Amino acid sequence: MKKCNLVVVGYGGMGGGFHVRHALESDVVNLLGIYDILPERREAAREKGIFAYETLDDVLADERVDLITVAIPNDSHKDVVVKALNAGKNVICEKPVALSVAELDEMIAAAEKNQKLFTVHQNRRWDVDYLAMKQVANSGEIGELLNIESRIHGSRGIPSDWRGLKKHGGGMLYDWGIHLIDQVMMIIPETVTAVDCRFDHITNKEVDDGFKLTMSFASGKEAYVEVGTYNFIAMPRFYMRCKDGTALITDWRENCKVVKCKYWHENDVLPVQTAAGLTKTMAPRDDITTDTYEIAQPHSDVHDFYRNVCKAIAGEETQLVTHAQLRRVMQVIEASFRSAEEKQVVSCNI
Repeated sequence: MKKCNLVVVGYGGMGGGFHVRHALESDVVNLLGIYDILPERREAAREKGIFAYETLDDVLADERVDLITVAIPNDSHKDVVVKALNAGKNVICEKPVALSVAELDEMIAAAEKNQKLFTVHQNRRWDVDYLAMKQVANSGEIGELLNIESRIHGSRGIPSDWRGLKKHGGGMLYDWGIHLIDQVMMIIPETVTAVDCRFDHITNKEVDDGFKLTMSFASGKEAYVEVGTYNFIAMPRFYMRCKDGTALITDWRENCKVVKCKYWHENDVLPVQTAAGLTKTMAPRDDITTDTYEIAQPHSDVHDFYRNVCKAIAGEETQLVTHAQLRRVMQVIEASFRSAEEKQVVSCNI
């Protein structure tokens, strides 16, 4: 398979800091250059020996370009993506793909009309903490999943760039929520029947600087997703309760801890003395009735995203991040905004 000729549109944090860097290391893409609306960023690229196009039209007119990665502020995604697809280019868009399902539908329609690949850089599918939790859930080793909690906590507030502005599609639901919702929906591939979302506005009154979201699924399973930017003590990254045990990841750098119930004995219970009295209900289990072990971090290579995209363009693989998946996540995002605005549970069929 020949390498795909790539141009990165947007030379900011993700464009320059991630996509360009990984393209230069890639075994499947050849970086032709970048384009950014800001002259100083184009000059910064040139100083590093990277070709910089003067205009977006110059990029689209270059017949050598097979693939464009769009890494610009969220509110600009739709127009640039549709224009690139109509120019006959394959397109990767940074997340969130759009600010509404309607915008996403325009992008999908353009991809289908022009018979070009269009996908989104859901890079957090390659996070080892997520992969470990998904492995435990899929294996059934601790029984059927009951509920899962997924959290990202920091203490520096929302970034002070465009992500703090509503007109640019800022806020943590769009920024981090899109990842965590996507991960949960990959672990629980069921219809979402209800969402209940509440926003934080601690450091930013214009957009959410954190949120708490409960997702209910058709089978009765639940997922709790939380992002916080004003948390000086972080809660666990993942917590998953299953019928025969529990899985925990305290931090994305840690292994997954599993406690599996071997025997459901009542006669092993010894009351525990608390400050104000005894309790048998909350007495801890011993190692006779449980097994405790760790799941090593699975192998992951973030270059596999671009490998899949290029093989899908060549007709050798099916794209991993599909239009149907993108649409479901955006539907949950829209329902979450509605729930937060109305301060009530929103029923859905997603």
